[in-house]
Amino acid sequence: MGITELWLLLSIMLATSAAAVDQQSYIIHMDTTKMATTNPQQWYTSIIDTVNQLSSINDDQNEASNAAEILYIYKTAISGFSAKLSTRKLLSLSKLPGFLSATPDKLLQLHTTHTPKFLGLQRGHGLWNASYLASDIIIGVIDTGIWPEHISFQDKGLSPVPKKWKGTCQAGPKFSRSNCNNKLIGARAYIKGYETILGRLNTTGTFRSARDSDGHGTHTASTAAGNIVYKASLYNQGMGAATGMRFTSRIAAYKVCWPEGCASTDILAAIDRAVVDGVDVLSLSLGGGDGFFYQDEIAIAAFGAVRNGVFVSCSAGNSGPFMSTVGNVAPWIMTVAASYTDRTFAGSVKLGNGQIFEGSSLHSGNSIGQLPLVYNKTAGGEEANVCTAGSLVPSMVKGKIVVCERGTNSRFEKGEQVKLAGGVGMILINTQLEGEELFADSHVLPAVNLGASAGKAITNYIASSKQPPKASILFEGTRYGSRAPRMAAFSSRGPSFFEPYVIKPDITAPGVNILAAWPPVVSPSELKSDERRVLFNIISGTSMSCPHVSGIAALLKSAHKNWSPAAIKSALMTTAYVTDNKRSVISDVGRPSGGPADPYAFGSGHVDPEKAVDPGLVYDIAPQDYLNYLCSLNYTSKQVGLVSRGNFSCPSKGTVLQPGDLNYPSFSVSMKNRAKNVTLKRTVTNVGTPTSDYTVKINNPSGIAVSVKPKKLSFRRSGQKLSYQVSFVASGKREGLSDFSFGSLVWVSGKYSVRSPIAVNWE
Repeated sequence: MGITELWLLLSIMLATSAAAVDQQSYIIHMDTTKMATTNPQQWYTSIIDTVNQLSSINDDQNEASNAAEILYIYKTAISGFSAKLSTRKLLSLSKLPGFLSATPDKLLQLHTTHTPKFLGLQRGHGLWNASYLASDIIIGVIDTGIWPEHISFQDKGLSPVPKKWKGTCQAGPKFSRSNCNNKLIGARAYIKGYETILGRLNTTGTFRSARDSDGHGTHTASTAAGNIVYKASLYNQGMGAATGMRFTSRIAAYKVCWPEGCASTDILAAIDRAVVDGVDVLSLSLGGGDGFFYQDEIAIAAFGAVRNGVFVSCSAGNSGPFMSTVGNVAPWIMTVAASYTDRTFAGSVKLGNGQIFEGSSLHSGNSIGQLPLVYNKTAGGEEANVCTAGSLVPSMVKGKIVVCERGTNSRFEKGEQVKLAGGVGMILINTQLEGEELFADSHVLPAVNLGASAGKAITNYIASSKQPPKASILFEGTRYGSRAPRMAAFSSRGPSFFEPYVIKPDITAPGVNILAAWPPVVSPSELKSDERRVLFNIISGTSMSCPHVSGIAALLKSAHKNWSPAAIKSALMTTAYVTDNKRSVISDVGRPSGGPADPYAFGSGHVDPEKAVDPGLVYDIAPQDYLNYLCSLNYTSKQVGLVSRGNFSCPSKGTVLQPGDLNYPSFSVSMKNRAKNVTLKRTVTNVGTPTSDYTVKINNPSGIAVSVKPKKLSFRRSGQKLSYQVSFVASGKREGLSDFSFGSLVWVSGKYSVRSPIAVNWE
């Protein structure tokens, strides 16, 4: 019995007897070679009609009263459709010609004034010169929608909508067609899957249209492609010119995320539509990619987009610093980690015993002089240490500074509780779990965030002080020049359980304390009790780093219109850097004492836009190569066919395929099962100086001797392809007992340095 058949049998066994409860949404993959008509829509409709008729013939009243219903028909993402079905109807459908598989719908979760300067982008120079900015590049943002009236999305000076654009501006509650312009050229909302799972949307505080009531989508869209807005700030913090990475790009907003999450069927429909509409880049700052590729709907839809020439950028996830938490790991997706810039928002705490601790704060008002300091049992009852609702006692807190630990409730909710109880300030301390990660948050009262070591010192002071403990808080504003980049502790890490043959994430970009556009109906803290309203907000996450790379990819697309998504990805990866502004290896806030980061944290390194535009060599990958790669993972032809949207036959058994031979710009090598020697091959394409000689430089991973044949690549024309082999031999001189060791392979020619990281897995 196959996986699909077993799953269907289990579904029937677990099905409830009530048809209304039993009915849910599924993504249905179909084999179009079995199509009885030339029109897929007619075929899918006739299939659902047949399923409903079978229920009537069987005289099943419950089934007949809950008719199967098509939600979306997909054109580019997959071959198939999504539908609302009972398990009995699904079983009937599975027996019809052309059925391949069904996947239950699920809810996924959502995972810049200074960053252009930090990234080396300058107005009128390099990638920001007039010729690169003039071309019509369209970035599709799949998120929580957009606030169309925001100044970041005005179209002053932009030419008419590109002729290639096939999309529309979908009208809905509080969103009219006139809300689109020459900047925001399209907007749609997808909610059928969400409402099938959770029922009719409660529109209190939200909009059943493309209008953003969350803030996330507006923030990411402006990060990728927002206009230049001068003197942007959050309460004068981070003051400067806010701008998207490619600020002249057109934006198409696809709303798929609602108050409780983002349904797979809706995401799939949005990706499918975006490709048909004509986007050049897709940006997805949401969760996914946690299974085999033939079961991962985002991976399947992204492959359809990439095959159509669309670059797809996704967030890596916010589940770090734990290993093997990275999501969106398909090799055709650019998976983006998050790191710090050199800008900080400083605040400090001085205790009554004279100790001073540096932290982070967005408060722009007056500092707080020395006041009584309370924590845990001196602030209230049970859970007062984490400042949950009702835990703080007003008589114990009023007029004092309250110490709150991270955990249990949100950081903003803690500040809300302190304010409600009469506290005048909050010191938010990390536990060992959060380590030294510091967030600049716009709390509803004066507050500062301190790391775990400072937190421990403060709680010890409160517990041991013979005098009533006191503290003062100094708010120091925006600072520049701190050590950067540094990897954010929250950024998800590799290696991937499902993609061990490719290093993931691919790259890191700014994702901590990012200032970008914000809708006027959402407070900066996102608390309902917070009546403040702002034009720009500062938030953190791989959701923020992803649109940086999406916008940079759009810049490269402008400069190299004939480059494939894989070529753009290669250019970004092989030119990334791994040292910080103090000339040390990029550090990792998620490690004790901020030790050095590795490729499972930052991938190939930190994105460098101006170097990526002229990388010298690229590792290109054709769609067929990705499918052969899936064959090398021992996927069946049927499973590969789910990704390829049709019949696909893996190469004959005589053909040797090994996963490590995918022409990827990095090397992931397994030395499991006592392997002593692994040999891989790569092909590079010359996109730099037509006549050039490259020599190889190796940084051997611990315990591995790396050799390359040939050691020199001589190109005589632009576009020429040359191949090489690289062998990894266990040397027996491995340092320590780590499961992983890291190195690099670099091709060097004059100004070009084409770097690929190496990760070796020993266990």
